[in-house]
This record gives sequence, structure tokens and C-alpha cells, in this order.
Amino acid sequence: MSVLRITEYPERVLLEPSKPVEHFDAELEKLSVDMFDTMYKAEGVGLAAPQVGLALRLFVMDCEGIKLVAANPEIIGEEGEQTGDEGCLSIGKVYAPVTRAARVKLRAQGVHGEWFEREATALAARCFLHETDHLNGTLFIDHLTPLKRDMVKKRFVKIKKFR
Repeated sequence: MSVLRITEYPERVLLEPSKPVEHFDAELEKLSVDMFDTMYKAEGVGLAAPQVGLALRLFVMDCEGIKLVAANPEIIGEEGEQTGDEGCLSIGKVYAPVTRAARVKLRAQGVHGEWFEREATALAARCFLHETDHLNGTLFIDHLTPLKRDMVKKRFVKIKKFR
């Protein structure tokens, strides 16, 4: 069990689509455990592989009673709309309101390669979408207006300077 370094915007791995997970082995299981440890230490509810420097279609989450490892996830259904503050461990936990689907259905593979489907609402639905976005090279700030996106980036740079 290890805490990994969290990559920060604008590192390239955060801005490009990730490659599919092909090997479901002890190495992937260890990576998943390390990602959970990293997420908990950073006080997050989800963490995608690009956020620890790996261009893999993999995320972990523990949010609103849903704890899972999702390899090669796909969003297969979305309903309704919700708007709420969203932040990202790779952007210094700076928050901004983002509109997302209120109910989401996810299809993914578990750490051993088994396919599963899971539905979520509220914050857990937001987490499915946010983490899957990471695997596509999209950040939550990409859902903001250019003005709001610039404000978030400026706050992040300011926070980074004072660490």
C-alpha cells in the first residue's frame, strides 16, 4: 500500500484520452489499492489513473455508499439534470458549479475483469461522470464557461504558489 503522487493541471496525462486496461492481474489490484490509499489521504471521493500519472482507463471511487474499481468504464445512460459544486484533486480542490446528469448508469470491469453495471444519483452520479471524463482527457473545468474556467485556473495557480 502506497500513496501515489497526484498529477496536477496542466500535466499532459490529464489532457489526453487514456488507453484501455488489458491486464487484470496482481499489478492492477495493487494499483487499485494504492489509488484508494491516495484518494483517502487527499480526502477525495474518486480518483482516476491519469491523476496518478497513468494513461489507463481506470478509476476508483468511494462515494455515497458506492465503493468500486472501474476499468474501461462507459456511461451507458443519463437522465435528468443537477447542478452542484465540483472540484478535482488535480486542480487543488478549487470548486465551481457544474451541471451534470442527475441519474447515471455506468458499465465497467472490476479489478478481476468481470463486467458490471451500476446506477447512481446525486453526488455518486457526478463522480461517475467526473472520473470517466478524466479517462477521456476532459476536466471538470472544460464544462465551464471560458470566464469561469479562467477564474478557476487563476485560483489554482494562486493556491499552488502558497503551498
